[in-house]
This record gives sequence, structure tokens and C-alpha cells, in this order.
Amino acid sequence: MDNRRARFLARAMFSPEITAAARAVLEACRAQGLRIATAESCTGGLIAAALTAIPGSSDVFERGFVTYSNEAKCEMLRVPAELIVAHGAVSAEVARAMAEGALAHSRADVAVAVTGVAGPGGGSETKPVGLVHIAAARSGGMRLHEECRFGNVGRDEVREMTVQRALEMVAQVAG
Repeated sequence: MDNRRARFLARAMFSPEITAAARAVLEACRAQGLRIATAESCTGGLIAAALTAIPGSSDVFERGFVTYSNEAKCEMLRVPAELIVAHGAVSAEVARAMAEGALAHSRADVAVAVTGVAGPGGGSETKPVGLVHIAAARSGGMRLHEECRFGNVGRDEVREMTVQRALEMVAQVAG
């Protein structure tokens, strides 16, 4: 695919803000020789897609895990099943374990993980639609977690806001 087509796809798939955030992450990691892994549940691979929509991302993007089911979280990232039972898949504990698992099961130096309720269904009183947990981790370094309550603003909007915030957090961890 030529660069013109790749630029078109990046613009067509993602907002200018997400594209700019993805570029910033790639540049920050590239400057330090860092590789990135993603572990995604509610975004279904959109963070990885945003990063890889940028031409030349292959020197920074190492791999992505789409762990939509609890079984995938346990099998691919080694999130303890007991953690999911105790706290639920949409929790700070599971998001952190997903980020740690992405680091442990890849050659990446930096990882970002997301788990949440994008909607329109699936929410509860304690875990409403729009609740997302994002964790970012750097091997041997900074760990971040953020609980986002985007509200019941629509599935696409929750996922888009999650991608934006996750990219901002991974840029922060990358330094």
C-alpha cells in the first residue's frame, strides 16, 4: 500500500485527534527505542489499529492482544481467573493485570490495556455503560491506571474516547 493510501485510511478511520495522539505515541517510543503492545477488550483492537494506521509504525508496534472474553484474558495474558471472579472483568485490577500480561507475553517495553462497558447494554448499577478502566505500564518503570466514566453516550463514542485516552496514557508512560 502506498503512503497516500495509508494516510487516507488513517484519516478515514480515526479522528484527527486520535491520529495525532497515535503519531505522538509512536514518535515518543521511537525516540527512546521502545516497543508497544496493546491489550484490548471493549475497544476490540482499535488502539492497535490507530497505531498501525500510521505509516512506519512497525518499528514501534510489537503486537496487540484482543481479549474480549474472560477466557481470552486468562489464556493470552494470564490474568488470574480468580481476579476476574473477585473484581469482575471491568475493574482496575483486571486492567492492570492485562497491561502486565501484555508486557510479560510480548517483546514490548510499554503496554496499554483497556476493559469496559461500551454499551448499549451490559451495564449495571455498579458498572454502568461508559465505565472503562485503562492501565498503562512500562517495563521496569511507571504504572498508570485511570477509571473513566464516559456515560451512556453511545457505543462508538465510548470506544473512541477510550482509544483517545489510552493513547494519551501510553504516551505519558513512554515519557
